[in-house]
Amino acid sequence: MKLTPRRSRRWTALSAGLLEDLRAWPRRPAIKAEKHNKRQKERNVTTQVSGNKIKQYLSHILEQRTSSNIINKRENLLEKKKNQHKITIKEIQNKDILKRNKNHLQKQAEKNFTDEGDQLFKMGIKILQQSKSQKQKEEAYLLFAKAADMGNLKAMEKMADALLFGNFGLQNITAAIQLYESLAKEGSCKAQNALGFLSSYGIGMEYDQAKVSLGQLHLTGRKGLDQDDYKALYYFLKAAKAGSANAMAFIGKMYLEGNAAAPQNNATAFKYFSVAASKGNAIGLHGLGLLYFYGKGVPVNYAEALKYFQKAAEKGWPNAQFQLGFMYYSGSGIWKDYKLAFKYFYLASQSGQPLAIYYLAEMYATGRGVVRSCRTAAELYKGVCELGHWAEKFLTAYFAYKDGDIDSSLIQYALLAEMGYEVAQSNSAFILESKKANILEKEKMYSMALLLWNRAAIQGNAFARVKIGDYHYYGYGTKKDYQTAATHYSIAADKYHSAQAMFNLAYMYEHGLGIAKDIHLARRLYDMAAQTSPDAHIPVFFALMKLETMYLLQDTLFFNQFTMRWKWLEMDTTIGPCWDLFVIGLIVAGLIFLLRNHHG
Repeated sequence: MKLTPRRSRRWTALSAGLLEDLRAWPRRPAIKAEKHNKRQKERNVTTQVSGNKIKQYLSHILEQRTSSNIINKRENLLEKKKNQHKITIKEIQNKDILKRNKNHLQKQAEKNFTDEGDQLFKMGIKILQQSKSQKQKEEAYLLFAKAADMGNLKAMEKMADALLFGNFGLQNITAAIQLYESLAKEGSCKAQNALGFLSSYGIGMEYDQAKVSLGQLHLTGRKGLDQDDYKALYYFLKAAKAGSANAMAFIGKMYLEGNAAAPQNNATAFKYFSVAASKGNAIGLHGLGLLYFYGKGVPVNYAEALKYFQKAAEKGWPNAQFQLGFMYYSGSGIWKDYKLAFKYFYLASQSGQPLAIYYLAEMYATGRGVVRSCRTAAELYKGVCELGHWAEKFLTAYFAYKDGDIDSSLIQYALLAEMGYEVAQSNSAFILESKKANILEKEKMYSMALLLWNRAAIQGNAFARVKIGDYHYYGYGTKKDYQTAATHYSIAADKYHSAQAMFNLAYMYEHGLGIAKDIHLARRLYDMAAQTSPDAHIPVFFALMKLETMYLLQDTLFFNQFTMRWKWLEMDTTIGPCWDLFVIGLIVAGLIFLLRNHHG
C-alpha cells in the first residue's frame, strides 16, 4: 500500500545499548553424555520470556561470533566433555585406541550439540507458526536465540533478521551486519543477500551499488509471513462441518498437495473434492479435473479433466482457466490451439494467476498465437516476479511506518525496492526525502531518494517523473539544472498527462527558465492543467491572473519601444526572487477588497 506523498513546493561498533549490560555468560553446565538427551526432553518450552532475555542471548551470540569462530566454541565444549568422562592419556597406552576414542567422543558430542540446536530451532518454528500473541512469538525467538547460541545457522539468520527489521524492539543495524558478515563467510545465502541489500543503500556500511547483483543472485526463499498448515486445516475442518463447500474443496487441495498437517492422500482429496463439486463449487470441480489430468488416484482421463476444468472455468475460477489454456497450449488430449490458449491464459491473468501470466509472457516472447513483443513479455515476466510471497512484507512495512517506526519501515520498503517493486521505490524515496530516518546520513538522503524516484519513473510512475524534475529544479541531491527539469516535466506532461507537470512546465515557459520564454505556450499549458485535474483550477486561476496582470501593466505603463526593452527579470534583484508570489498576493488582496465592497 502506498504512502500519501506531500505536494512539491509548487504542487562501526555495536550499539552501546545492546552490550552495556552484557554479563559474562556461563557456559552450559557440565553433564554426562547419557544425561544429555534426558535433560533435553525435560526442557520447558513454555517458559515466559521477554525482549530483554532475547537481547541477553543476542549479546552473548554476538560476543562469541566476534571473539572466535563457532568451531572454536564447539571444540572448547568438546574438550570439557572429554574431561567430564575422565579420559586420561596416562591410562591409555595404545595411541590408536586413544585416537579412535577421541574421534568417537568428538563426533558423538558434536552430533548431540548440533541435534539439540536443530531441535530448538524446529520447536521455535512450530511455536511461531501456531502463535496467536506477542508473548508466544517472544517464546519462539528465545528458542531461536538459544539455538543460535549453539551454532545453528538458520537460527542465527532469524536473529540477524530480527536485529535488522527491529522485531520486538531489537533493531541494531551494526549488530545485524556483524552477524550477517559472520554467516556469509559460512555460506549463508540469506546473509549474503542482506549484505548486498545494505551495501546498495549504504545502510550501516559503505555505499556500494556494485554489490546489489550479489544480493539478487542469492535472493531465494520467502520473505513474508510463514505458512501455517495446522491453523489452515483446523479452520477448514470447522467450516466444512458447518457445510462450507469452499472449505471442503480446500481440504481436498491440502491432501492433494500434502503438508505437515495433511499428509498427501489422493483418496482423501478425491472424497473432499467430490463433495464440494456436487455442490457446484468451482474449486472442487477444478480439483477433480487435476486428479483426472495427472492420474492421481484415478486413471488419466483428459476428457474428464477437460469437462471439469470447463465447468470450473465457467464459474470464473482462474486456476481452471489456466488449466484449460495449458491443455490447448500443450495439446494435452486435444488439438493445439494457441488462440484459445491465449484466451484462457488472459482470463486467468486478470485474477493474478502467476502461471497464466508466465505463459502469456512466453507467448509474447516467442510470437506463438500473438504478435511477438519483447517489451510486453518483459513486463509480464516482471509481473510474475512481483507475485512472490515476499510481497507480504508491504504490510509490515506500512504498519511500521504508521506506528512511527520509520527506520524499520524504510529498511523493509528498501528491500522490496531492490526487488523491483515500483511502489516500494516510491515509498522509500518519500521516507528518505522526509529526513525522518536515522539510519542514513542526512546529506545522503536526497541523492538516494533521487535514485529511487528515477527507478520508479522508469517503471512508468508519473509522480516519480515529476519528482525528478523537482529535484533538478531545486537542486535536491544534484546540481540545479532547469533544462533537465523541463525535460522531465515534458515527459510527464506528454506521456502521462500529469497536471502537475503541465503547471510546472507552464511556469518555466512563463519565466524562460531552462527553455525559451513563450507566454502563449505558458497560457496553453496552464489551461491544459486545469482541464486535466480539478485540483489545478485554483492554482491555475491565480497563475493566469498574475500573468495577465503583469503583461497588462507592461503594455499600459511601458508603451514605447525604449521602455519595452526593459527586462522584467531585473525584478528578481530589486524585489526578490519571489516577486511573482508577491504580485499574486496583491491580486488576492484586491479580489477580497472588491468582494467586500460588492456585498456592502
